[in-house]
Amino acid sequence: MAEGRSAGGRRGAPTRRRPKLSELIVEDVKRRIVTEQLKPGDRLPGEAELIRLHGCSKGTVREALKGLEVEGLVVSRTGPGGGAWLARPTHDHASRALRNFLQFRHPDGHQIYALRKLIEPEVAVLAVGRLGPADFEVLEANIALCAHEPVTEEEQRIQRIAEIDFHNVLADVCPNPIFGFLGRFLNELLRDVVVLKKVYLPERRQFGLNNVDYHRRLIDALRREDAAEVRRLMLDHMCDAEDHLDALEAEVARRFLLEPGSG
Repeated sequence: MAEGRSAGGRRGAPTRRRPKLSELIVEDVKRRIVTEQLKPGDRLPGEAELIRLHGCSKGTVREALKGLEVEGLVVSRTGPGGGAWLARPTHDHASRALRNFLQFRHPDGHQIYALRKLIEPEVAVLAVGRLGPADFEVLEANIALCAHEPVTEEEQRIQRIAEIDFHNVLADVCPNPIFGFLGRFLNELLRDVVVLKKVYLPERRQFGLNNVDYHRRLIDALRREDAAEVRRLMLDHMCDAEDHLDALEAEVARRFLLEPGSG
């Protein structure tokens, strides 16, 4: 058969892999979660019932259940009284998989902030009126941690990460689960860049001072429930942070090139 021609004879049409039966079982379980409004803790049919429903072998059913377990949708127990129960996938489970996917695509600060400038202002506005006294205490403690001048490189690392964690408090109270997830995911992706590229190493005190100032003003606007001011401040904050991160990444790259043996 000539290259680029599918089994049907049409040149250039992609050949679609026929799904395995275990994958069809996985999709059927996901469909039932939606259509039957199943909840975490609900028990799935046993192996024998799944074999009967799908006309397949025990090995195929176990492969499907293992796939659901890897995705965080199912918890399985063996032995007497064992079986498979639906589980609620954690944010960490989903975020880690996406960050691993992006690890080999090497996203930089500009690429992260291109989306962060869109998401963070929306997350912050959606958090207006939803922060309680305990949340404000956490935000104030975060600022106190970041306000003093760091003495060691480890303190610089801790402060850079804490500055990102400030935004996770807003994402956690966001009533829109998609915005909340994206906000936290981008914060964790940014944290990976900060830690793995060690962009906390160059001393850039003005970056920390600006972050503390923006965070203080954001807390004030959030307390007053001034959504318009929250949106404006957060967008300005993201633009300022992007500029500083760009400078930090450039400095880290320059240091790497100057290190003995790096060339």
